[in-house]
Amino acid sequence: MHGEDIHVGWFSSRQIDARTLAVALRQLLAAEKLEQIALKELGMDTAVGAALTQARLRFEDALPDIKHVRDGITHFEDWSRGQGRGPQRVARDAGTLPREVARDHWSFGYDPVTDTVTMGPYTFSVAAALPAASELCDAIYTAARAVDARNTAQIRQQAIRALTDAGVSCEPPTGPVIVSPGGDLRIWLSVVLAVVPEGERIGLAEKVAAAITGAGLCLESTTFPQAQDIARRMAEGETLQVRRQ
Repeated sequence: MHGEDIHVGWFSSRQIDARTLAVALRQLLAAEKLEQIALKELGMDTAVGAALTQARLRFEDALPDIKHVRDGITHFEDWSRGQGRGPQRVARDAGTLPREVARDHWSFGYDPVTDTVTMGPYTFSVAAALPAASELCDAIYTAARAVDARNTAQIRQQAIRALTDAGVSCEPPTGPVIVSPGGDLRIWLSVVLAVVPEGERIGLAEKVAAAITGAGLCLESTTFPQAQDIARRMAEGETLQVRRQ
């Protein structure tokens, strides 16, 4: 929209992009709502949802009219006749004729001089939309990452508990098995070959595999995801990923 305006017949690339932008910005609010629903269903710490809420409120403060602009675009079959919901319904209930409602609310356009998108009496600044959208996207990502971090921590605890119950030490520096801390949001498991005699490696690996499987987890080779010889790979020093079954 800030670049060259390309005209193809009667169509302006800036006007088309303005419509796409309005719909995309409104979809961010829908994404935030879905994220909040998921956070509650997963029982996440309320602080995660609260931070996301604050980001959404700042987005709405920067773009208070975005819902109406988007509604006018996507529900044009109603708004063009003055039969839309929301502000159009309020105007009809106040006695305004539908054709007058349509006249007042249904006129879309992007003004490159003021850098604003307008739908009837509603408008938003494109310049303001860019940082607002970026912040809300970051907040949505951060909330999703918090879910991933919790899942990773749970998998690690589950794996360590299973190994401990099976009599396999995974405590450094003497433990023959290493379970990664999950800093990359994945859990990795490996046998420390230097502290395990060669003749005992396959037996230890089979014991580890059985413990992990019995805990409802699985070990996976990222080199050969379909590999079935997991214990042998572990005994030979391959680092495997621990995942839920």
